[in-house]
Amino acid sequence: MWKQVSEDFWTENRASKVDQVADTVKGIIDQVRKDGDKALIELAEKFDKVKLKTVVVTREEIEKAYEQVSEDLVEELENAAYNIQRFHQMQKPAGMWLSEVEPGITLGMKSTPLERVGCYIPGGRASYPSTVLMTIIPAKVAGVDEVIMFTPAPANPLTLVAADIAGVDEIYYSGGAQAIAAMALGTESVEPVQKIVGPGNVFVTSAKMMLRDKVDIDFPAGPSEIGVLADDSAVPEFVASDLIAQAEHDPSSACLMVTSDPSLPDKVWKFMEKMIKDAPRKEIIEKALNNSGYIVAEDSDLAVEIMNGIAPEHLSIVTRDPLDTLSKVRNAGSIFVGPYTPVAAGDYASGTNHVLPTAGHAMTCSGLNVMTFMKTSTVQYLTKEGLAAIAPTIETLAIGEGLYAHCESVKVRKPFEDSE
Repeated sequence: MWKQVSEDFWTENRASKVDQVADTVKGIIDQVRKDGDKALIELAEKFDKVKLKTVVVTREEIEKAYEQVSEDLVEELENAAYNIQRFHQMQKPAGMWLSEVEPGITLGMKSTPLERVGCYIPGGRASYPSTVLMTIIPAKVAGVDEVIMFTPAPANPLTLVAADIAGVDEIYYSGGAQAIAAMALGTESVEPVQKIVGPGNVFVTSAKMMLRDKVDIDFPAGPSEIGVLADDSAVPEFVASDLIAQAEHDPSSACLMVTSDPSLPDKVWKFMEKMIKDAPRKEIIEKALNNSGYIVAEDSDLAVEIMNGIAPEHLSIVTRDPLDTLSKVRNAGSIFVGPYTPVAAGDYASGTNHVLPTAGHAMTCSGLNVMTFMKTSTVQYLTKEGLAAIAPTIETLAIGEGLYAHCESVKVRKPFEDSE
């Protein structure tokens, strides 16, 4: 089950399968476009085996959810929410900055939050109240006016409580591609959003990609994955525990260790075998390990190079000098440095975000953050003196490009200088 693999095995294994479900997803999107709420209710019965009268989650349902969740759990959700809010508040840019770069020429940037965004929260094999916090709180910190959430029915009470703690404005019952379609296109009950964020299965990812002409998205976020960079200083039991922790998410999850120590894989596997034996989610872990393995590199620099080519969602660095290794990493969704930084810390409590690009998309995409929910505008403010200083450049380049009206738009503002 724990086997040596090539880099090609990993990249091929994590390749997107959205094309394989495209026809099904297109049909679902068309059904939601045509029938709105009716389609969502019919699809909930078809896929989730739930009969709904409405897709709208009421305040009464949220209050009832609180009654089903222990006070200790509510308190820890609030603690996690505080840590997430604190970290994301640190990311928030100044609303606007202006700088006079030359006399009469002031340049700057203005950051503006989106007005309405949608967060998708998976259901199915497990409840993820932590993902609720990770998607809604950054949007609220950014200043988004309306944050809505979609999740399959019946929702776990924890999911509803977490959404309330995070400050969600609206909650709806629907899962899969139909939920994405509802947020992008709108229905009788749902006003469309500007952007959709959150992880999901291949149907969710396919719908997000298919509807990008209607709505912005965060990035493709599929089944969980972890990459571990390790050398002979790594504690095998710690490494094994992180690998198993990510494997238990989903049968499609994947774990990869790249090490410069040839003896480490066997040492790690011995602990993994013990952990799997008594694991409550043993069946899921075993299936996930079929997508997993290790690579032995000639040296630590090559190990980093290989991992950069893989661009894992989560990257654990357990080397003799982890900060030096960190300085060489270019591609990873979220990075966990040192033996006492389990990936679970970022999943729940440290405050960093666990909604991250998968399947190599960390090469070009950032994980969810405050700027995901904001847009920037450049600002320029010129005085007569400032315009006069750059007028020759504008006029010469405009004529050079054959855009004569551009040139005239400067000349018409004279006399900003003595024309004689």
